[in-house]
Amino acid sequence: MPCCPSVPCRAEQALVRALCAALCLTLVACGAPTPRPGEAPGTWAGRPIGQAPSPNPRLKQAMIQRATREWEHFDRQVVVFKGTEESIPHVGAWEDDYSHVSRVNLYWRAVNKPALDGLDCRQPWSAAFISWVMQSAGVPTSQFRPASAHWVYLSSMVEEASYPGRYFIPRRVQDYSPNPGDLVCAPRGRTPVRAFDGYISAGMLQGAETHCDLVVGKSGQTLESIGGNVRNSVSKSIVELDAQGRLKPVQRRPWFLIMQNRL
Repeated sequence: MPCCPSVPCRAEQALVRALCAALCLTLVACGAPTPRPGEAPGTWAGRPIGQAPSPNPRLKQAMIQRATREWEHFDRQVVVFKGTEESIPHVGAWEDDYSHVSRVNLYWRAVNKPALDGLDCRQPWSAAFISWVMQSAGVPTSQFRPASAHWVYLSSMVEEASYPGRYFIPRRVQDYSPNPGDLVCAPRGRTPVRAFDGYISAGMLQGAETHCDLVVGKSGQTLESIGGNVRNSVSKSIVELDAQGRLKPVQRRPWFLIMQNRL
């Protein structure tokens, strides 16, 4: 339907058309929603991103607090990644320390593997740790699927990014600056995750060996994240950001995906 009725005079028609065009643009601009700071673009690999959920900073903070509390329980181990160098300026308690074995078992219980604990050193427990953090913080399983492998919940998040109200949505490493509450992910071991122009599909993640940390702090060009089974402990990793706030490439952590927390 036209914005204004037509008029018989050509000169008047031209003038009215110009005024109508300006009016239409004004109406469209007034009706357009204002994006929240840091909100994702409208699509992921050509698919639309669903509407953001209602803000819930208390739940986001609960995730960060749970991860931080576990890091403190494991005596605050710190791992610093800088270029090709990795250092551990503070060594904390390890998974097979008898005073922490049962704590790792608590994480395994979150993914229905109660027979495992910190003595099962060959069983990677980083995904179980993140699952426990989300579960204990009160994140619904419909928003985060507890799993013993990171690719399971990551593939669900990517596949369901078009659904309305999703807490976590995928972002490309090259154009997004992570914030507290986000998940930063890298391949684990020698298994690469092959993205297409920085985009990942759920199918690409099937069976992939990956690792994710929860971002807990950001200051200037420094990012802090906490993850389980990092150098045999719950560790805080310190990584560098570039001038635009993006993750700098790290040899031991070749970042391939960020899950933005929209709460």
